[in-house]
Amino acid sequence: MLLIAKMRLFLTACACALMGAAVSLPVSAETAREQLRSFVAQVQSASGSFAQYTVGPQGQTKPPQQGQFLFMRPGRFKWDVVKPYEQQIVSNGREIFQFDPDLNQVTVRNVDQAIGGSPAAILFGSGSLEQSFEVTALPNKESLVWLRAKPRLPDAGFNYLDLGFKDGIPHRIILLDAFGQTTHVELSALVRNPGLSTSNFDFVAPNGADVVRMQ
Repeated sequence: MLLIAKMRLFLTACACALMGAAVSLPVSAETAREQLRSFVAQVQSASGSFAQYTVGPQGQTKPPQQGQFLFMRPGRFKWDVVKPYEQQIVSNGREIFQFDPDLNQVTVRNVDQAIGGSPAAILFGSGSLEQSFEVTALPNKESLVWLRAKPRLPDAGFNYLDLGFKDGIPHRIILLDAFGQTTHVELSALVRNPGLSTSNFDFVAPNGADVVRMQ
């Protein structure tokens, strides 16, 4: 359940993406903000892998998770955790489905309720980053250029989201939530514009699953 809540939070702050912005500098010389703008303008869909772990406020580390993701603008994504246990979050652009196989339960939310000023809006959505977030540059580290996005709304559920870019691609995400937990996500094997269709984001609840619709 914590994983689903964390991924809902992460995916929501990653869906508020910047639109357009022409690029006149080589990618290697761009700031993180410019690389994010270029990524949003040029990458309409993507696939890849992720690995993530969460560190609690007292320094305790939760078991890491691994999986694959897909996204297609605006607002469609699939986030599949395959290790150490299966979880799935799918958005078809209208609703978000969160499936927990162990509980055989599906939670359904309206996209407008779940995505807004959250972490999935930055990478997967189509809007103005500055309207929802206060964006600042961070020092380069680990061969990446970084920016920090702080939500303007006080009830966003997280304190900040850091994005690390290299060669126009997001590689790392660090999210500090309102409970003092820090989630580290590493993206890899990202394929730009792989020719996805809307059917890749269809979700059908398994037979016998308990479906809970949130209002």
